[in-house]
Amino acid sequence: MIIIQNFFSFLLIGLATIYAVAFILLRLLQNRLIFKPKPLVLTNPATFNLPYEEVCLSVPNSNNQKICGWWIPQTQPGAKVVLYLHGNSGNMAAQEKSCNLDRVAKLYKLGFSVFMIDYRGYGNSNGPFPTETRVYEDALIAWNYLTQAKKLLPEDIFIYGHSLGGAIAVNLCLQQPNAAGLIAEGCFSSIKDMAKYKRRIQIFPLNLLITQKFDFINKVKSLQMPVFFIHGMNDKIVPATMSQRLFAAAPEPKKLLLIPNAGHDDLTQVDSDRYLAALQEFFNHIINKDYHLSQEFIH
Repeated sequence: MIIIQNFFSFLLIGLATIYAVAFILLRLLQNRLIFKPKPLVLTNPATFNLPYEEVCLSVPNSNNQKICGWWIPQTQPGAKVVLYLHGNSGNMAAQEKSCNLDRVAKLYKLGFSVFMIDYRGYGNSNGPFPTETRVYEDALIAWNYLTQAKKLLPEDIFIYGHSLGGAIAVNLCLQQPNAAGLIAEGCFSSIKDMAKYKRRIQIFPLNLLITQKFDFINKVKSLQMPVFFIHGMNDKIVPATMSQRLFAAAPEPKKLLLIPNAGHDDLTQVDSDRYLAALQEFFNHIINKDYHLSQEFIH
């Protein structure tokens, strides 16, 4: 009997130790699970017949850290600008079902100049492994380049975020409330909600575990600009219900477009015409200062 009791005592101590170690590792190395950067840049905007200039920007108060991006200018003067912020995987040139450059090419087709960047640790951008704080800093550096080096007015700049990039974009929007508007494609409501959705780490107290919060759902409530949510209804990575929740939480003016049969990365290809038409309508409303956007679009 004593042997059995000792066995179960050792077992419980062992399980508790494993649980505690797993919790500590998940907390300390959380960013390694969220960010999936790739260093190799295998293509460039010329592949999509886009003119471009490679731009590298120093990170203030760092040891030679930099973020690199592509400035893709329109030829006509006075063109509005989109600052494009990509998701957690690959880099700005990543070849996915519908890659970042494919989205950018469509924005360029609508008449916008585009500035897209890689966060530190992605592509040719160098520095330590990404964290929530660092990618927020990188987005602000990109914004300052547009407003200071390029002398662009905040009200002429739209901020576009795909997936995790949307959570980065909304944080930048709160810092820069005079931006023209926010476009959030395939975005999640928070890392905590994603953890609940995946159901892989719910055995841990999430409020204590999660340090990389990316709390889009609470930040969106304080937006002071028009926002357009876009989501594929067949998204298996981030459920479309999260964009619906973000849409419900956001103040007006706002729009939501849900596209049937589209997933997380192929939305611009599944229904390219609808995607372009909805974007053009949103941009026209904002540029013409017509803010009647609160209707929900589901096609």
